[in-house]
Amino acid sequence: MYIHEHKAWSNFTWDQERVTRLLADTRHFQGRLLGRMETLGFSVREEATLQSMTLDVLKTSEIEGLVLDVEQVRSSIARRLGIDIGISPHVARNVEGIVEVMMDAVGNYNAPLTSERLFGWHAALFPTGRSGMRPITVGAWRGRSSGPMQVVSGPVGREKVHFEAPDHGKLEAEMGRFIRWFNDSQEMDLILKSSLAHFWFITLHPFDDGNGRIARAISDLLVAKSEQSSQRFYSMSAQIQKERNAYYQILEKCQKGTPEINLWIEWFLGCLRRAVESSEETLEAILNKARFWKHHNGKTFNKRQSRMINRLLNGFEGKLTSSKWAKIQKCSQDTALRDINNLLKWKILEKEHAGGRSTSYVIRPTEKENPWY
Repeated sequence: MYIHEHKAWSNFTWDQERVTRLLADTRHFQGRLLGRMETLGFSVREEATLQSMTLDVLKTSEIEGLVLDVEQVRSSIARRLGIDIGISPHVARNVEGIVEVMMDAVGNYNAPLTSERLFGWHAALFPTGRSGMRPITVGAWRGRSSGPMQVVSGPVGREKVHFEAPDHGKLEAEMGRFIRWFNDSQEMDLILKSSLAHFWFITLHPFDDGNGRIARAISDLLVAKSEQSSQRFYSMSAQIQKERNAYYQILEKCQKGTPEINLWIEWFLGCLRRAVESSEETLEAILNKARFWKHHNGKTFNKRQSRMINRLLNGFEGKLTSSKWAKIQKCSQDTALRDINNLLKWKILEKEHAGGRSTSYVIRPTEKENPWY
């Protein structure tokens, strides 16, 4: 018997005393991070938002087995935030779609959730009307043609069925009830509400595809509302991706239980706390970037050098060689070598010690002034 087959199934219950303690713990970590960020300049907070939202979009897609191009995602978000990152690549429609959904969720957290807004998110995720090669119903609840909606994970051919969602005929009424509850201003901690909304929406699985990404967008909306800020400094989706197996195991266990969902709420709050804790690594990279530009303030770099330095500071994938420099910056090999040699002379770059057929280069570490710049 699935949870949605219980009478009044969405009247969820939990151990109030234990959940209150966990909420206080999570709020403590959240508040400590936000307090630290307030002490930093606007440009650092803006860069942190760009990094965190890029990570969020990449990881919410990876949970569903979709690997997006990091530079396309970063470029799309930077453009919407008004941040100049230099030359921008062509951005695919599916990348623009998921970025649009996530930006609308956290940027318009005070706007009511409606079926039209959800349909718009769904249409943005599937601009071609297909999920892979398969045609799907876009911008509407799943219908009779979809058949039973089984929630699965794993590679094609080896999928694991976690539970079966309610019949399509119940969706209009069930989603109406969910949306009314979501927009209700009843007194409830918004982090707790984020947990319940995620679970409720996943249980209904109202669309042919994209339900996980939309559930996480709904969660992020409520977390942003709890902070009264569209700036993001950590990624819940990145943490869920790290704990993906536990995510599906707990969802499955709670779907086959009663409306008492302590296990889910406890895991969700712990995951959010761990997401906040994990942000230290991302923020350290951002602060390292700020320290770098402060330390080298006054030096004159050409556009190619500035762009490549920023790419290295943002976490360059693979090894940087002169041939990669030339390809990325669309210049000759000789020009690339001149750019690199100048940076070596100024002690901006240094050669990697690891051997290999091609010489590769990394940013020379900048001495820290203090842990929070």
